[in-house]
Amino acid sequence: MKQNKTYHLTSAAIIAALYVMLTLLANFLGLANHSIQIRFSEALTILPLFTPAAIPGLYVGCLLSNILTGCIAWDILLGPIATLLGAFGTRYWGKKYKWAACLPPILFNTLIIPPILSYGYRFEGSLIYFIVTVGVGEILSCGVLGTILYFSLNKYRKQIF
Repeated sequence: MKQNKTYHLTSAAIIAALYVMLTLLANFLGLANHSIQIRFSEALTILPLFTPAAIPGLYVGCLLSNILTGCIAWDILLGPIATLLGAFGTRYWGKKYKWAACLPPILFNTLIIPPILSYGYRFEGSLIYFIVTVGVGEILSCGVLGTILYFSLNKYRKQIF
């Protein structure tokens, strides 16, 4: 099925809205920000395997989430870039190697977010500590939840995407 621009834009908007909603839920539970982050919304970083509309959707969703949860300017700027790079990586690597689809978001967030936590927010703890905590959170949200989401959606990919 050939998708038109309206369908693409609508899909991106729905993904952005889902990202925001899931981040706000995690924020309500105290999991979206600070040194230990398990954003349920990061499971959505698997969606570029299904549709390219997920790439801008994830970027906008992360940008809005960071604004709405009161993040500092560096986090508002660089957090969505980490998500964007991860989404592009998922689209590219996931098409070639399905097992590697979750790795780009985990990698980019684990490299980009810890310096923001350490130097931007000045949270207590070392940079290595933040690399570990963000990495574990990304493995749980992107790796575990994202893989569950992938297998749940893959059965219905033709109907949904």
